Amino acid sequence: MKVILFGATGMIGRGVLRECLRDDTVTSVLAIGRTPLGVTHPKLRERVQEDPSDLSAPDLDLAAYDACFFCLGVSSVGMKEEEYRRITHDLTLAVARTLAAANPRLTFVYVSGVGTDSTGQGRSMWARVKGQTENDLLELPFQAYMFRPGIVQPVRGVPSKARLNRILYAVTTPLIPLVRRIAPDLVIPSEAMGRAMIAVASPGTEVAGRTLRPKDINRLGGAATRHN
Repeated sequence: MKVILFGATGMIGRGVLRECLRDDTVTSVLAIGRTPLGVTHPKLRERVQEDPSDLSAPDLDLAAYDACFFCLGVSSVGMKEEEYRRITHDLTLAVARTLAAANPRLTFVYVSGVGTDSTGQGRSMWARVKGQTENDLLELPFQAYMFRPGIVQPVRGVPSKARLNRILYAVTTPLIPLVRRIAPDLVIPSEAMGRAMIAVASPGTEVAGRTLRPKDINRLGGAATRHN
């Protein structure tokens, strides 16, 4: 499997990258983003560019890839809807449409979130924008899966890029065992996110629908038997 990865500098993206590099079924990873990863690996090829959605370079050979794991995203806190939509919806669809045109057999995995509003009628701005993004992705000719994680726990040394998130994780980490007892499927280790993405892109994997919630992600990622 050859994978294109967006958002590899973020906490979820780092976890996905780690699992891709560890998995023997993934033969190569092309990471596209604005910031260098600071990671070297024989399977990893990195492309740093100001506009991640610009896939026009002839050496990319998009048709040769089997899957795209789209982990790029921003928080909606303090953002106006137009700006958030430009980053969350417009950039994502620009990438997706280019990839679908180059290879309609591609598997595209999009990281959304619990609470996403597919109806477009809710009051939450981020949920409406994410919902429209999901709906538009599902209309494209490739095989698209929407991942809606709840609490993603960074494990195996995977850091969070944002300082505030690092502080929050440090404060809330002692509460994770309690959360697991109350809602065992809500917490998803970052490594399980990566394994689940690889699973849905692998031939023969049984997936119930195109929208995967925490329970589905944990099942596919094997998190139930690998809690840390």
